[in-house]
Amino acid sequence: MIGFMSALQLIPFFFFSLLGTASYLQLIKPISCTKSPNLRCLEVERKALLSFKDNLTDPSGRLSSWVGDNCCNWIGVGCDNNTGNVVKLDLRNPFPAFNYYHVDPNISLSHEEMEAYNKSCLGGKISSSLHDLKCLSYFDLSLNNFDGIHIPKFLGSLESLTYLNLSFSLFAGVIPSHLWNLSRLQYLDLNSFSFSINFYNFSSQRLEVESLEWVDAFPSLKYLGMNFVNLEKVPNWFHAVNMIPSLRELHLVGCGLVSLPHSVSSINFTLLSVLDLSYNHFNSFIPHWLSNVSGLSTIKLKSTLLRGTLPVGLGHLTNLRVLNLAGNNLIGRIPNSFANLCNLQALYMYSNNINGEITEFVDGLSQCFNSSTEDGNLSSLQALALSYNQLNGTIPKSIGKLSMLVSLDLTENSWEGVLTKAHFQNLTRLKSLRLSTNVNAKGALVLDVTHEWVPPFKLESIFLSKVQIGPNFSAWLKIQNKLNFLVLDHAGISDTIPHGLWKSCPNVTYWSLSNNNLRRQVPYFQFHPLASYFDLCYNNLEGPVPLFPSNLRVINLGNNMFSGPIPKNISELLPKLSWLDLSSNSITGRIPYAIGMLKELNVLILGNNSLSGKLPHSMRHLSSLNVLSLPQNYLEGELPSFFRNYRNLKSLDLGGNKFSGKLPAWMGESSPYLLRLSLRSNFFHGDIPQKICLLSYLQILDLAHNDFSGAIPLCLGSLRNKQSDEAVFPRYDYQMVLVSKGVEYLYGQSFFNLVYSVDLSSNNLSGEIPENITNFSEFINESSHWKNSWKNWKFTAARITRSLNE
Repeated sequence: MIGFMSALQLIPFFFFSLLGTASYLQLIKPISCTKSPNLRCLEVERKALLSFKDNLTDPSGRLSSWVGDNCCNWIGVGCDNNTGNVVKLDLRNPFPAFNYYHVDPNISLSHEEMEAYNKSCLGGKISSSLHDLKCLSYFDLSLNNFDGIHIPKFLGSLESLTYLNLSFSLFAGVIPSHLWNLSRLQYLDLNSFSFSINFYNFSSQRLEVESLEWVDAFPSLKYLGMNFVNLEKVPNWFHAVNMIPSLRELHLVGCGLVSLPHSVSSINFTLLSVLDLSYNHFNSFIPHWLSNVSGLSTIKLKSTLLRGTLPVGLGHLTNLRVLNLAGNNLIGRIPNSFANLCNLQALYMYSNNINGEITEFVDGLSQCFNSSTEDGNLSSLQALALSYNQLNGTIPKSIGKLSMLVSLDLTENSWEGVLTKAHFQNLTRLKSLRLSTNVNAKGALVLDVTHEWVPPFKLESIFLSKVQIGPNFSAWLKIQNKLNFLVLDHAGISDTIPHGLWKSCPNVTYWSLSNNNLRRQVPYFQFHPLASYFDLCYNNLEGPVPLFPSNLRVINLGNNMFSGPIPKNISELLPKLSWLDLSSNSITGRIPYAIGMLKELNVLILGNNSLSGKLPHSMRHLSSLNVLSLPQNYLEGELPSFFRNYRNLKSLDLGGNKFSGKLPAWMGESSPYLLRLSLRSNFFHGDIPQKICLLSYLQILDLAHNDFSGAIPLCLGSLRNKQSDEAVFPRYDYQMVLVSKGVEYLYGQSFFNLVYSVDLSSNNLSGEIPENITNFSEFINESSHWKNSWKNWKFTAARITRSLNE
């Protein structure tokens, strides 16, 4: 599910996230290397290339053309037209999923894509025979996999190099100082990220430097890319790069930088056009000197812990095309000066605390004079992302004059008022529309258009949440036949699903119509064959569980009125299913044997139904389960021994059933990453095993209303001695009931990490409450409804709950 959500969050602005990359790459291309049948390479260089090839691994045979006497005709090799010297080696991985300008660490490859990518990579060792290529000026080994080897020192002897690209190829270790000898370099890219490793755990396989003083050895350097290279030992990084007057582009993403000077005495890189310092930890204000680098066309400071207000001076950078300040702690209003950014193509300021209205800003942009457009009176803005801020008021009608807009994301702000066709009148290029209000909105946001309205756009992505478009399905949706992503949540729709809806949107692969008042049965499905996500939760739909197309991976039909059994052939119908939520319906019968055949199932949520019987033994095959939630049914039997196979389980909820027997000791060993365990209101008996405390990540333990006896394990006071990590414990969007003082509270996933609870009430426990429980720093003791024996002079069980919201 995480893969789905992260990808979907990128949809509105991913293509534009790298807009504005300067055209200086075109200036750094090597000498023209037109292949000629009469042009022959030098024998010494041919032998050098063959030796280089012999030391490489080439599983896809990319270098199979490297045979014969004339190396100038080999793929990836370019020769000087006059001398025959090899001047170019372009061995960048041509894997089709990548485009040079769109390689991004947020890209998530499927298992199949990863296998194909790894097979396409060159690897092995870099032979020192390349030392014989005396005239080599262009060398590109990007997007390959050299499995953590060091950058060879001899590369520093290739003194003719003007272009060196080793990015995304899994080199590691300290960057050799020998590269300082490459005084002719104009382009240097040592990006340390690779798609062949886990983004969250590659510190041991990344490049690092101990000093940047060597960069002044490159007097002609125009492009410096060192994304994800460890620069933690280089506190004076800014002083070093400021000594490169020729620099046009600087990319230092995710380098562990912590210092960003607020002001400097002089700026030497006055030609700088692209600055990308995203994913560092500056924890400072936006520096003043940025406003003095007048040639800047791209500024990216995403997720760098920036704080304070937006500088007025940024609005005077009239050459600016891309401004990305997303994911910081910025406050205050958008300065009026930003209305002067008429060349701006992409503005990303989502996930901050920016407040106020946007009327003056949008009004100003809508009046921009741009001589490159046909009528000379249009803004250049193509992508606007202001989601997850504190913006309020109405969305101005002038936004409809930003006719170049392709992506508009204004979700999760305090909007109110009415949207009419005037808001969209000139948005003929719009492809992605994302609008929603948050819980702080004083009024509603309503889309008020006539039934006959024909939008000027053909959207590919629609996200409308808490925007009132009902009570009926909007007719204008029927002509959006290019859609591939559709979310209409909390949209006030009180209607049946039109029989032609699926057919009118044939290309949609992500459907969400949740939290409306959809009625009656779900019409027959005619989905796109690649459809993967379908959400109809929190409606009033009825009838049998709908049959789905076989490619769906996520199905959420919770909180409806579906009835009857789960289809017995569900594994044949949905072989790729990873998420199934049928909770809070009227589903009856047994859990079918076929459930256990869903080998990719991560989340199974069937609570609040009328399921009965024992859990099928086939569920032993569900070794990938992260969440198993079956509360409030009529399920019975002892805890199956095949639960030992659930090594990846994070949440187990069996409360409100008829399970019985003892709590096995192996529960503390079989699922080491368990965060939540609820066996509430069953018929378990016997002691609470000491090994339950091996669940060192556990934050919710509910064993209330059973028949447990004996003493409370002393070790329970040591629970939560480890912190959960999002890389290990991904988020899943589901809910869980917690009981406090007899009152049930429904917690969503976003609150799970804020709540810690141990509930042992209404059992037959005896003895004293262990002192380390009541004194444990993350818990507070609450009074409870006691139904336990009093063999000792102190009360004998406790419900301990604390919310970190306090």
